[in-house]
Amino acid sequence: MIGQQAGDIERKTVAILKALSESPFPLGGKVLARRLSDQGINLGERAVRYHLRLTDERGLTRTIGKRYGRSITNLGLEEVNSALVNDRVGLVLTKINSIAYQSSFKTEVKSGTLPINVSLFPADQFNQAKEAMKDTFHSKVSLSDLVAVATEGKKLGEVIVPPGKIGMATVSHTVVCAALIREGIPVDSRFGGTVQIRNRQPLRFVDLIEYGGCSIDPAGVFIASRMTSVGQAAREGNGRILASFCEIPALALTKAEATIKMLVAAGVNGLIKIGRINEPVCEIPVEMGKVGIMLSDGLNPVAAAVEAGSEVINIMMSGVIDFGRLGSFWNLER
Repeated sequence: MIGQQAGDIERKTVAILKALSESPFPLGGKVLARRLSDQGINLGERAVRYHLRLTDERGLTRTIGKRYGRSITNLGLEEVNSALVNDRVGLVLTKINSIAYQSSFKTEVKSGTLPINVSLFPADQFNQAKEAMKDTFHSKVSLSDLVAVATEGKKLGEVIVPPGKIGMATVSHTVVCAALIREGIPVDSRFGGTVQIRNRQPLRFVDLIEYGGCSIDPAGVFIASRMTSVGQAAREGNGRILASFCEIPALALTKAEATIKMLVAAGVNGLIKIGRINEPVCEIPVEMGKVGIMLSDGLNPVAAAVEAGSEVINIMMSGVIDFGRLGSFWNLER
């Protein structure tokens, strides 16, 4: 019994350290409690702070300040890296499902909350990054041109923009999953990857990472590894962009098409390819009785900025934001 309790405490400690390791900035007890809840770990804010005091004593975390919370130390990173692999596998899929359920966006009235990614740019590089992103928004390579921008100390989703940075929120591809789920349509999110674009149309998936078998978001991997050519795809109509792949039941096809049509009208109008029943989409086979859907990723503009030399820290699926806070990227130019 004592061994089980010790194991449970250690598992919760590792979960807290993971959350801190995945964040480019310090986190407080309230945000950590919410992120742990998304993973099915029910720790209240007070309990999280108790565990943080223990990790402080072990040298795994350090206090940055009352406003910004805790950050992980090098010793803490070593602890996370040595944690059980089984605890990390499938984490992204859990996050996708969690943030999809948190979304309350109603397409018919254009209100509610949408899931977002947050990208942090050095303040002195943001204008350069915006210039690099223009073609992607113009060509509809991004899932949506709806964005929100915040300066240091301001909040986007669960992210507080750190000093010296400008944060930009982009609509996450999980907004489509959320809209389908709200209509009672089961969604099986399968892969994140890169898609070859030819003549401005999605041709085939080139690289794939299965959501159910990974611990970090595929889009972040592909951006950091410079495996995209989003800028080229936007300008010339040929290149590789970020995309995701999901499946829905064939019986829900008509309803799904109507739902996605309403999303397009609400501003989620990037590349979305819906397959036919039992037929491959972008050369990815689907299960019998299913329909495949390819979704361009909301981080494609950011990938283009990285390709152009911008320094960016991405926090994928970093909470939800009220639709009213979002505006067209083109409004940033005014």
